[in-house]
Amino acid sequence: MLINCVAYQNGVKLADLTVDEISGYLGRPDCFIWVALRDASDSEIEKMQEEFGLHDLVAEDARHGHQRPKIEEYDESLFVAMHMIKVVDSNLAVGEVSIFVGRDFILSIRNRSEEGFLGVRDRCEREPELLRLGSGFVLYALMDAVVDRYFPVIDDLETQLEIIEERIFEKGSALKNIELLYELKRKTVILKHAVTPLMEATGKLHGGRVPPVCATTREYFRDVHDHLTRINSAIENMRDTIGTAIMVCQSTISVEQNEINKQLAAWAAIFAIATVFTGIWGMNFKDMPELQWGYGYPLALLFIIAVCVFLYRRFKRSDWL
Repeated sequence: MLINCVAYQNGVKLADLTVDEISGYLGRPDCFIWVALRDASDSEIEKMQEEFGLHDLVAEDARHGHQRPKIEEYDESLFVAMHMIKVVDSNLAVGEVSIFVGRDFILSIRNRSEEGFLGVRDRCEREPELLRLGSGFVLYALMDAVVDRYFPVIDDLETQLEIIEERIFEKGSALKNIELLYELKRKTVILKHAVTPLMEATGKLHGGRVPPVCATTREYFRDVHDHLTRINSAIENMRDTIGTAIMVCQSTISVEQNEINKQLAAWAAIFAIATVFTGIWGMNFKDMPELQWGYGYPLALLFIIAVCVFLYRRFKRSDWL
């Protein structure tokens, strides 16, 4: 559905428009149209394609959605696809925004996301000297808003990792920690898939041959690229830490299993001694003097108990029990 459609001239809001009024403002000197849609229908996209002369391929991408983050140039216009990520109940909700930019228009289509861009529009309207730079500055403002929303996600993931690290050496928690670490690793992969392709693509907006629509705002896109680089570095550090934590948990499991094996071996040795003696005295040979001795049975029990106690204390002293 249509969120808003506004015409700007020389950095100042000119008028709120209906879709049918767009064509009357296109082509005016120092004027551009800013349209925002949410979960647009095929008919709305077709109408925007007709009004702004969008390329068939990018219109098709907007219809299908689920695009990999990218920036593509078509003649004098740009198509930007970005993932919008938000933490919802400890899970990551992934939306998408498609942005079409031309010399005299900018169109954003937001899908599967409740996070809007009204704050971005208000910010731009409060800075008419920057809004005067045209649709290229609006593209920067939208991209900057999406990228800035990645920082709280990074903070939340780092907090989850710190909580796991604090209890990583708690006895019996290794398997649960590995499960949580793999879940956290999956979330970092989701964020990395949003950041890394976009970081590579954004480099084209401030270095080398810059698309005409971004020619006056290349310094701003360098700032977006720097933010993406920081986020990507944080993701890589987090993934390394997660990998190390998983190996520590696996080592902890091995240590715990070794402790159990040592305990089993110690108890097996103790019972083996008792079994040996009871086996000897349980043999049915005729010439066994102990069998005829009145104190043989209690003394045999005391001897077995003494040997078992001795072994128990030795194993206890050696931390096997």
